[in-house]
Amino acid sequence: MAQDRNPQAEQMADESMIRNLTAQANAIWPQERSLFARYGLPPECRIADIGCGSGEITSRLAELYPRAEVLGIDILEHTVALAGRRYTALAPRVRFQQGDAFELQLPTGHYDLVVCRHVTQSIPEPERVLAELVRICRPGGWVHLLSEDYGMLHLKAGSVDPDKFWHEFVRLASRGMGIDERIGRRTWPLLRQLGLEQVAVDYVTVDTVRVPRETFAAIIEAWRDGYTDLLAQHTGQKREEIRAYFDYMIASIRNPEEYAVWHVPVLGGRKPA
Repeated sequence: MAQDRNPQAEQMADESMIRNLTAQANAIWPQERSLFARYGLPPECRIADIGCGSGEITSRLAELYPRAEVLGIDILEHTVALAGRRYTALAPRVRFQQGDAFELQLPTGHYDLVVCRHVTQSIPEPERVLAELVRICRPGGWVHLLSEDYGMLHLKAGSVDPDKFWHEFVRLASRGMGIDERIGRRTWPLLRQLGLEQVAVDYVTVDTVRVPRETFAAIIEAWRDGYTDLLAQHTGQKREEIRAYFDYMIASIRNPEEYAVWHVPVLGGRKPA
């Protein structure tokens, strides 16, 4: 992926991203898992996990479909290598390889299920990647997306106001990178425009009731460690001020007397047979 297609390349390569992917999988998968039943996949299906990162969800898909052939694709060579080492026991049924989501070197109409999670909010022109996902999906197969939306994060205001952080700072930084921090609410019409049928939207609720507070806090901590400098650069805010917002939110999530929630859009659509 060329640099202009991956404006967060440095952050994606940081060790904090591995922690983030682990925490997000632990927070989201328990609720997301049941959604795959709606696809009615055959036992010996073919699955592609695009933007697989360290393989957290690729491995869970392999567990969910124990006779499936599963391929994980990621732009970063070191995360592909990490996933391969972590899940050696699943080979050769589960494979990992480096690839560009904008130009997948995969056959057209081959996969029964194409999964793409935590990618659309980090890239410019997500429509192009969505078109690639649909292309490699077989007629009658399904595309499954987790499309983040940072306008759906809600925490109590106190010494700072998290709404200012998500709706002003993150939005300003996103515009500077040419990405859409609210792509989650825009994904349904994009899938419809690509011709998918039976497009459904569900929401995983990552909150301090359904998810362990430490797991939720670990997501924000990883974002803090990986993105503080980038946000300061794009917003003109001091690094210490950006970090203070993150630290406030982490403390709020850990506070047993406070409530925080992130609604995460999960979409699925069928490619016409």
